[in-house]
Amino acid sequence: MGVLPSSEVVVGGAVRRGWWLVVDETDGPCRIVAGPFPDRAEAGWAAGACEHEDVRAVYGVGRADGGLDRRPSPEDWAWLAHLGEQLDRLPEDWDAEITDDDPLTTLVVEVAAALVETGLPLHDAGGDGSEVGGVCLLPQPGLGGIVVAWRQHDRMSVDQVHGPAADAMVQRVMNSAVAEVLQLRGFQVDAFGGASGHVVRSAA
Repeated sequence: MGVLPSSEVVVGGAVRRGWWLVVDETDGPCRIVAGPFPDRAEAGWAAGACEHEDVRAVYGVGRADGGLDRRPSPEDWAWLAHLGEQLDRLPEDWDAEITDDDPLTTLVVEVAAALVETGLPLHDAGGDGSEVGGVCLLPQPGLGGIVVAWRQHDRMSVDQVHGPAADAMVQRVMNSAVAEVLQLRGFQVDAFGGASGHVVRSAA
């Protein structure tokens, strides 16, 4: 019997919240094969030694009947907080022409998540770090998508400390890289503005 505060696991008690190893069943919900573990790393180590090849780690609360109720993990909450901070970098009036249930609003969140997961920050045009650069997202209801473009650091784009040729070449490379990342993530991406940016839409 023991208590693991980081995951709220209580052995022999009521709540057993933590990471579990499960396998998917063809005729029903997933089946628990091991757990709970206090963190994802420990579950990952256990998965490596598990005899089931298709085992995966999930976070949740073990039920008395042996089932599992999925829950957002601490890592999920940290990710959502980080994504929210990135979305706060969008211009204040970005959603003035679209409602919360508009598909374009969902697209903005999905595109932002795909970029941030890649490690690319959104550009904070109105914040203290506006000179740093990042990906610019501009929803365009008339185009049915989002105009996406890379914004370099002011040293490159404004001061041009390495010259206009380097600025233009880096801009082209980064716009292309952002577009390719989004294509790989399943979005429809079309050139826009002479390839200085792209229009991103949901896949058909």
